[in-house]
Amino acid sequence: MARALSDQGLGLVLVAVSTLAWSTAGLFTRAISEDLFTTLVWRGLFGTAGLLAVLLWRDGVKGLRDFGRLGRAGWAYAAISGLGMYAYIGALRMSSIAHVSIIYAAVPFMTAGLAWVMMGTRPTRDAVIASTVAFLGAVLMVGLGGDGNLLGDGLAVVMTLGMALMMVIARKHPEIPTLPAGITSAVFSVLIALPFAGAMPAGDQLWLLAGFGLINSTLGFALFLMGSARIAPIQTALLGALEAPIAPVWVWLVYGETPTLPTVIGGTVVMVAVLGHILRQYRQNAKA
Repeated sequence: MARALSDQGLGLVLVAVSTLAWSTAGLFTRAISEDLFTTLVWRGLFGTAGLLAVLLWRDGVKGLRDFGRLGRAGWAYAAISGLGMYAYIGALRMSSIAHVSIIYAAVPFMTAGLAWVMMGTRPTRDAVIASTVAFLGAVLMVGLGGDGNLLGDGLAVVMTLGMALMMVIARKHPEIPTLPAGITSAVFSVLIALPFAGAMPAGDQLWLLAGFGLINSTLGFALFLMGSARIAPIQTALLGALEAPIAPVWVWLVYGETPTLPTVIGGTVVMVAVLGHILRQYRQNAKA
């Protein structure tokens, strides 16, 4: 029992730290002055190197064989992830960090909808109600908040939809080797952006791109994989949802990017819907 509790505690810490690592995306995007394609190339290169090092550390050279087990579902997962990264960084550059983060917080509900369409898994009544409340909060935020951008918010929706699709694919095909799929995704994004990228960044920009790839991509993904294997999915979802309120705080502290009142109100509605739904699921699972 003590070992199980210790293992669960470690899982909670790992997922919490991965959430902090992922929440720095907006901070790096604001700090990096390179164009979108150059950013994607160098973030992808550093992220690929870091994830490959994690794979070799975890599984040794034999881990490279897992690239041959991707299959059609694994390749689809990698392609959607790579394209989603374009939408994500584009959204962060065009819209406010608060808008992008809060739109992304609706990913559990998009996942439930796609799982219904693709797998026949009907969402619960509670999930439908929470999705409706979250949608109304997003409408309030995007429609009345003046700190966003329609195109940027649209890209955030595309990114969130892509992430939801990846989760459904992973749920439907649990045999997919996720770490090799993540590496393939990073390589995919680099190859697409490479013909349009500028010259090699110099000085502090290269260091920032290295941090973007190693901290936001490698550290976040690696700790998430290790931590989520030790705790219940509902706990993973609860900790992951905290990225939405944390990400704007980084940018507010460093750059003074303050959300407007409609964004704060709409974002609060979304977060209450998301966290309330996850906590209710947690209580139901605990009773069962």
